[in-house]
Amino acid sequence: MELLRLTINLLLELRTMNLNKFLLLVALSSVKPALAQLPSEILTLQNWKLNVPEGIKTPGRSDEYKQPELNTYQHPQWFHTNASGDAVVFRANTGGTTTSGSGYPRSELREMTNDGKKNASWSSSTGTHTLFIDQRISHLPLEKPHIVVGQIHDDQDDVIVFRLEKNKLFVKMGDEKGPVLEENYQLGTRFTVSFKVSKDQTDCYYNGQLRFSYPKAFRNAYFKAGAYVQSSCQGKRKVKGESCEAYGEVEIYKVSLNHE
Repeated sequence: MELLRLTINLLLELRTMNLNKFLLLVALSSVKPALAQLPSEILTLQNWKLNVPEGIKTPGRSDEYKQPELNTYQHPQWFHTNASGDAVVFRANTGGTTTSGSGYPRSELREMTNDGKKNASWSSSTGTHTLFIDQRISHLPLEKPHIVVGQIHDDQDDVIVFRLEKNKLFVKMGDEKGPVLEENYQLGTRFTVSFKVSKDQTDCYYNGQLRFSYPKAFRNAYFKAGAYVQSSCQGKRKVKGESCEAYGEVEIYKVSLNHE
């Protein structure tokens, strides 16, 4: 009889333990993970600096944010996390300020080295240099719906870029148009692009597939990623009828650099 009583008590205890465990699992499953609050919680910004289309720090010119300031920087318009907390929004309005070498506004990262302390500068003839971007383009200016969403730049000008003009997503090399990646790109569609530079050749990848190889030697080079609109409502690049509130916008889920 005593053995039966002990067995029943043990079974009741196990039942209670299982119920408590079940309730704990239910409670844990209902807890939502905290959303990222800062862009640096989503993207690795260690070796980048950022230009935005406003001139608070440098009136009349694009403001620049370097490390360590960039790690805690965000802006509700130009540079912030998206609603789902898994990507960073880059926005540039056509009425924004520009860098000294351009007539177009940007919210764009520029490659750096040494934990963001020094401008990156590498050669196409030495080593292997790779930029990878996982992104989606979410908005374009109205009158001139053009935007650049990934670049290689040298000490003179852009060498090669990924560019969207209305619905056509393609590669462009200076004034020369390269292959079309998408004839009918739909805003909001997520995709990946990559540049891989080695032995004076730049390989261009789209959604993981090699789509184009560009033979060209260059030096003092660096990568760029973000939203570089190709329209303006003012200045030397003014587009007739373009509102200064028009903008281009890109959401980046991941951007990575690699040099070997």
